[in-house]
Amino acid sequence: MSGREVADSRVGSGFGKLALALMCGTVLGGIPAAAYAQDVGAQDGPLIPADQSAPTQSITEINVVGAERLEPNTILSYIRLRVGQPYSAAAADQALKDLAATELFSDYSIQNNNGIVTIKITENPVINRIILEGNKRIKNDKILPEIKLSPRQIFTRSKVRADVARIIELYKRQGRFAASVEPKMVQLSQNRVDVVFEINEGPKSKVRQINIIGNEAFSDGELRSEMLTKQTRFTRFFSSKTSYDPDRLAFDQQKLRQFYLTNGYADFRVVSAVAELTPDKKDFIITYVVEEGKRYKFGDVKVESQLRDFDSEAMTKRLPMHAGDWYNAKQVEDMVDQFSELAGTFGYAFAQVDPEFRRNKDDLTMDVTYVIKEAPRVYVERVDVNGNTLTQDKVVRREFRVAEGDAFNSLQVKRSAARIKSLGYFQENFEIDQKQGSAPDKILLEANIEEQPTGQLQLSAGFSSIESFILAASIQQRNFRGRGQTVGAGVNWSRYSRSVNLSFTEPYVFDRNISTGINIYRKDYNSFNYLSSNRNTTFKQATTGASLRVGVPLTEYMSLVGSYTFNYDDVSLDKNRFFTDRQNPPAFECDPLLAGRYLCEALGTRTSSIVGLTLGYNNLDNGYRPTRGTSVSLTGEYAGVGGSVHYARVSGKAARYWPLGSGFIFSLSAEGGAIKGMNGDDVNLTDRFFLGEPQMRGFDIRGIGPRVLRQPIISDGNGGTTVVTDRDKVSDDALGGNAYYIGRAELEIPLGSGMKEMGLRPSIFMDIGALWSVRTPALQSCGYPDGCSFPVRDSDGNQLYLQTVTNTDGTKTTTSVTSPTAPDGSPNTAQMTSPISPFREVFLGNSSSPRISIGIGVNWNSPFGPLRIDLAKVLRKVDGDDTKTFSFNVGTQF
Repeated sequence: MSGREVADSRVGSGFGKLALALMCGTVLGGIPAAAYAQDVGAQDGPLIPADQSAPTQSITEINVVGAERLEPNTILSYIRLRVGQPYSAAAADQALKDLAATELFSDYSIQNNNGIVTIKITENPVINRIILEGNKRIKNDKILPEIKLSPRQIFTRSKVRADVARIIELYKRQGRFAASVEPKMVQLSQNRVDVVFEINEGPKSKVRQINIIGNEAFSDGELRSEMLTKQTRFTRFFSSKTSYDPDRLAFDQQKLRQFYLTNGYADFRVVSAVAELTPDKKDFIITYVVEEGKRYKFGDVKVESQLRDFDSEAMTKRLPMHAGDWYNAKQVEDMVDQFSELAGTFGYAFAQVDPEFRRNKDDLTMDVTYVIKEAPRVYVERVDVNGNTLTQDKVVRREFRVAEGDAFNSLQVKRSAARIKSLGYFQENFEIDQKQGSAPDKILLEANIEEQPTGQLQLSAGFSSIESFILAASIQQRNFRGRGQTVGAGVNWSRYSRSVNLSFTEPYVFDRNISTGINIYRKDYNSFNYLSSNRNTTFKQATTGASLRVGVPLTEYMSLVGSYTFNYDDVSLDKNRFFTDRQNPPAFECDPLLAGRYLCEALGTRTSSIVGLTLGYNNLDNGYRPTRGTSVSLTGEYAGVGGSVHYARVSGKAARYWPLGSGFIFSLSAEGGAIKGMNGDDVNLTDRFFLGEPQMRGFDIRGIGPRVLRQPIISDGNGGTTVVTDRDKVSDDALGGNAYYIGRAELEIPLGSGMKEMGLRPSIFMDIGALWSVRTPALQSCGYPDGCSFPVRDSDGNQLYLQTVTNTDGTKTTTSVTSPTAPDGSPNTAQMTSPISPFREVFLGNSSSPRISIGIGVNWNSPFGPLRIDLAKVLRKVDGDDTKTFSFNVGTQF
């Protein structure tokens, strides 16, 4: 092609409008055209040289024009043209194709001038930024890792097309099949571009209708109820199961097969499953075509075991299915798993259990033979622990229930995995891998662990309906130095309580299966009552103490823990509010009429020396958030081994968890206790049990059990008196109880994966409980000399507290006026320095009758700490109980 230029050239980028605007220097609206984003065009066709008949000529020189980032020699390495070779149209065409294949150039052409070949190129721009616009349902951090383009890479059309397809695929997985993506770019200086993906997410594609063709034995509604995918209905407005998902469609086919096979239809098959998108791309219509076939019954069912430890006849007699029962494939699968697990418990780790089927189409029966094939008894050759960088090997190995050289036992391996998982040091989906050893009768057990952070530093602030404002700071390391030890320190401060706690736990003392722990603490607590909506502080209790515990295992699931606790308690009252000055004997002392019943006798300092013993049983699958298993503990305590307090206390707790499938977890729990004074001592107010929020939802804090209500006696305006019974205007003092019980039933409801990642766990519950066993208050004198006419009782047996004043003539008058002046104007010679308003004292709530509440609640592991919200309705209560519909706690656990 001597003296002739190849007329056609290839614009690789496809931004035709933008290139034309740049070449012409176009300015639109005062803004250079280069600043406008243009549509990404399709790739143009390959360049075809203009003259195919030109005579051939040898190449004497090859020049590269337009290279900026790339070296000319690098560009020449992409093509086959070389100096000394003959130049031809075919060779030029192949060179252009080679340049196009690199996707490095937006424009390229070849010129030949008497053997001097000039290659003109324009390099593809460098990507400055990737910009996503219009994406709300899928955030940038979910899209950007999935696409190929990234800043500082060379822009190529193929990557743009691939990224567009990938983004659309991401939206399809969310059920948004109407989503569209339009790529654009913004030209910048220095041959740089910003790539913009304009995303139109579109509506979420729903399943408008599910059609089933060919079903006769079961209705459409019965079959739809088995499917995970649901039809769009108003009642499923918040459900994610109405969205179309191809993976879910395949799963639903399997669910249909399982349903029919479970009901005896052994020949069932799904002929086709078609999902059709409606013309508006908003909904799908799914159509299943099925063949049910005939329904079968079990025929001859037996076990043939080649293992000497298994008696085939005995095992056959224990099979749950019998001839004449409807065939159930799920039951057959379960028996295969049970036989495999049973073989594992006898040491046959690789025993193979094969069910053999024989259809009898004449009488519609299915014979099933469970063949347990011969396998050698297996021994543990080696136990390997991999992946631990901080945790010492012995921390993991001591949780194994099988050791090297032991006979393999599948149940012990499962128990080992559960114990390691319960440590909370490793991934939740931890399993022990089983691999073939160096011989057929040997097995390798591998604990491939992934360590997760076990240290926790928490600074939180919150608000509680119980404690008002709360500040909490704690630090804990549950795997201290990788030795499995737990050390912790915490400080809590609120309007009504303050505490500091230091703790240390060693689960294996001197590498023996003996645990020990110590706690040192200081707690300051302000008790209270309610008058109207105001919370009034009554007594203050400061407790300084320490506890030591030692635990030993009795069996795999049972343990015995002994403890010793020493407390120094100081209970005090505001003397300005609750003390009075009496004349006989002269003393400034606690006034029971001001402080409330039982409180004056609780004042002062005391020491408690308590020994305790706890017998516990625990086979929960997880100690932090159990889903199955049982936990039971029984504790006995005696205070009186030294110290000034004497009592005996017994308490017990039990809980059981069941996984119901699909993420539902049902639990039942119960607890109860009793305390009795010893050596002639009564149980102090501060040592009694109290019950209410949060133990019993639906009731206020200390809202259940014995209490004294002080109802004011006021003038009725007609010369008489009346008793105020409005609960908001009555002083309410909870007395606690010497015995209590609580029962709970709760169903945890699963949410979608997004809510689960946020730590939201809703549940419905029912609580039942009671608190009682306090002696009925006896008649109490006021302690004032010559100035009281009480105690007396009204017709209902309630105590009345009135004042008596002495007149000048020496007579006494009972009055309801709280004044130190007698009715005739003379001084009140009773000389009460703290006059008390007349009131009626009502004793309520001392009943073992059950209180019952139901409700809904949600737990949330929020950034502020654990959050619990409950909405409860009380179904049964006793006179005097304080109810509460809504409660929440943030920032700490109680």
